[in-house]
Amino acid sequence: MHVQELEPVADSMRAHLAGLCGLLAAVLVARLAYRMPLDQTLSSAAQGAAFGLFPILWIVVNALWVYRMTVCTRHFDVLRRSFERLSGDPRIQALVIAFCFGALLEALAGFGAPVAICSVMLVALGFDPVRAAVVSLVANTAPVAFGAMGTPVVTLAQVTGLPLDSVASVVGRQTPLLALVVPLVLVGLVDGTRGLRETWIPALACGTAFAAAQFAASNYVSAQLADICAALAGAAALVAVPHARVPAAAEVRAAVLTGARSADLDEPDPRPEVLRAYATYALIVTVFSIAQIPAVKDWPTKANQVYDWPFLNAVNPRANRSVEISSPGRSSPRAARSCSSPASARRPSCACTRAWRPRNGWRRYGNCASRSSP
Repeated sequence: MHVQELEPVADSMRAHLAGLCGLLAAVLVARLAYRMPLDQTLSSAAQGAAFGLFPILWIVVNALWVYRMTVCTRHFDVLRRSFERLSGDPRIQALVIAFCFGALLEALAGFGAPVAICSVMLVALGFDPVRAAVVSLVANTAPVAFGAMGTPVVTLAQVTGLPLDSVASVVGRQTPLLALVVPLVLVGLVDGTRGLRETWIPALACGTAFAAAQFAASNYVSAQLADICAALAGAAALVAVPHARVPAAAEVRAAVLTGARSADLDEPDPRPEVLRAYATYALIVTVFSIAQIPAVKDWPTKANQVYDWPFLNAVNPRANRSVEISSPGRSSPRAARSCSSPASARRPSCACTRAWRPRNGWRRYGNCASRSSP
């Protein structure tokens, strides 16, 4: 099993301390610049903390759980070798891993997980660590608007009071334009002008399929499924283009793969193990897709709980009105957990496809929760 150890490039502040500094800056701006009342300031901070716990931390913890389970069962290495065998060209491998698989991870997890996981995969293939990180970060620009099951657009619709379908449609008509050019930028980052000259056909096909699927899903299907559909369409386009399966020349591989290649990439993987490795994400995608069927999607709304957040139901400090605030997706935490929460989709995937004992799975879940806290 490949384990990549990366040294930090500079001393940095811990995430929870950086978050507290950001909170302090926001409080000072609200109080000094906008003269926001103290009770509303503190209540806004409390609401932000609650939103950070659910659904953001709820999604992150379960995403880490899935990732750690795949690592412990060695299915992460199986996936990495499977992606490496799709093409002998490292530029195409960067598209498959950073752009397509990264978009799928962004749809299911978000919040930095795709960049971290895809960077490790690329480094194991022989990419320089800095280049792998840059490629993963740039690739994440296309799907991030609909990341974590559409959390950004769902939150924007909630705080503005606009219909979710309208917000998703507007965003879904802008981000596909970016998705068209991102694959071309990626192959340029990996191999410069030579990469653009030799691999522009599969890169353009991948970007076009990704953009078309993202546009169609966000405008006519569901914002939560936009990145899932786009990632699968982009990967299918890469597989379908014959030019993507042409091995790269030796000088290209020598110029691109300047890092240390993992020694286990040449190990054969039995077909059942490959199927089990993909089954995790296939099961998650299936459950999320079923949850977007209108009959299934409307069922949890019976348990909705709408309420006013204290001190925030105000137009200004002197005029009040009632503002309904509910959890993202217009459903209560109880409803979200019962149907469409990421955890409800991920629990069976880890327990069933890997044949792990439930106690081992829950132990890993506890480790992820403890490591996610300050």
